[in-house]
Amino acid sequence: MTYNSINEANEAIIERIKEARPHWIGVKPAKEAVPTLQTGYKLLHAGPPIKWDDMTGPMQGACIGATLFEGWASNETDALALLKNGKVEFIPCHSVNAVGPMGGITSANMPMLEVKNLPHGNVAYCNLNEGIGKVMRFGAYGEDVQQRHRWMRDSLAPALNEALQLFENGIDLTALMAQAITMGDEFHQRNIAASALLLRTLSPKLVNLNRPKEEMSKIFDFLSVTDQFFLNVAMAYCKSVMDSAATIKAGTIVTVMTRNGKDFGIKVSGLGDQWFTAPVNTPEGLFFTGYSQDEANADIGDSAITETFGVGGAAMVAAPGVTRFVGAGGLDAAIETSEEMSEIYVTHNPMLQIPSWDFQGSCLGLDLRRVVETGITPLINTGIAHKKAGIGQIGAGTVRAPLACFEKALVALAEKMNINEE
Repeated sequence: MTYNSINEANEAIIERIKEARPHWIGVKPAKEAVPTLQTGYKLLHAGPPIKWDDMTGPMQGACIGATLFEGWASNETDALALLKNGKVEFIPCHSVNAVGPMGGITSANMPMLEVKNLPHGNVAYCNLNEGIGKVMRFGAYGEDVQQRHRWMRDSLAPALNEALQLFENGIDLTALMAQAITMGDEFHQRNIAASALLLRTLSPKLVNLNRPKEEMSKIFDFLSVTDQFFLNVAMAYCKSVMDSAATIKAGTIVTVMTRNGKDFGIKVSGLGDQWFTAPVNTPEGLFFTGYSQDEANADIGDSAITETFGVGGAAMVAAPGVTRFVGAGGLDAAIETSEEMSEIYVTHNPMLQIPSWDFQGSCLGLDLRRVVETGITPLINTGIAHKKAGIGQIGAGTVRAPLACFEKALVALAEKMNINEE
């Protein structure tokens, strides 16, 4: 379809986003979700394309962990040799309809949750949340991390998939998120309500599975204490929505924001799959006891897909409780943040109304032009990884997207449309 103006194209994209209705329909091995993983040594990663030598500690640590998990190597030394010698192919999650938090490292036999956008038919994938602390997505890869991943592969994932098949069309995530945002979630750093609502929805199906009591007890224990479990679901939700929006190859709506520890990358509706990158910033926030800002890794992860959609940092007003956790101030700061973010988004999402914002919906439609015109860059809520591999999460905070990648994209769009910059 041809659009007469940028605004007309953007309106069509906004309507497509509003029409979306993603459902969580299953859990499957990554090699089934992403068939290219079935052959050779291949790993998915967060952010725009990157080489091993350019990866920061947490991503390299996660690569080591995945290599050990897959049995490609039996120890850290052999894993490093495989990775350093160019034997492993690295693929951005975003290139295969997927997303991954922090390092985003996903290998063939790791489980991925599957979300289907029912009105538009497209699917998106994300790996499962491991919990907090020493976890692979933050670069830890010890035996305790490996044991948890084996349990997730062999027990948690099959049970969740079996339970999901008992729903007619999976779980309606929009309905669940509409409730959770009124209960204090913004779907990036705070997912306590959504995770609890998800467990409430799953429980009647899980209890009827024909599985050992001990196994089910462990699954319930894990889901009950993993406050961020819904983050990965929310990421796949947002990915499915923005991928559908990206099929309208016109306009100035940002469809991807992501980071790999080196570069911050975006994609824009009117520019297809072309990456526009700039050096990432380093998150600032609060740290666990014994750690400091000097140990913080540079910005990393696909979880900024939540801010791309318009929640996360843009919806800080919905989650004043998270402002102290990320070191962003109090309620006034949360309101100011969302008010500022609303200047760079086109409209508001009627499905995700925020009581503490006089029932305005969350932001919707991040407009490249508005970012460049105002100089206001998206604020992202994020976990903070230690810059060294093997340590894991050391805090949480906020970070700004670099302006340069938006400026590059706007220049490219002007050139494509034969618009004189003057």
